[in-house]
Amino acid sequence: MIIRMWRGKTSLENADAYAAFTSKTAGPDYSSISGFKAFYFTRRDHADHAEFLLITHWDSLEAIKQFAGEDYAKAKYYPEDQGFQLDFPEEVEHFEVFDAG
Repeated sequence: MIIRMWRGKTSLENADAYAAFTSKTAGPDYSSISGFKAFYFTRRDHADHAEFLLITHWDSLEAIKQFAGEDYAKAKYYPEDQGFQLDFPEEVEHFEVFDAG
């Protein structure tokens, strides 16, 4: 199994709307890919912004490529993200799971 992690941030004012948008849009998008296992979309509020961490679980890198394309280390954004995100990290992180409980 492979874990894919992406981080982003929004203003506090946009955080609730971004969380709702992501649940409505990203969840079904990820779930439509063969080899997708699960996602955890998390939020942590700071004094001046909200930080989001998205952790997805996949069967393989091939499954991730179905979602993200051949350059699977590149972050995937939706057009609507332009109205929410304060910055756009170019890459995501991948970790191979070698043990789980």
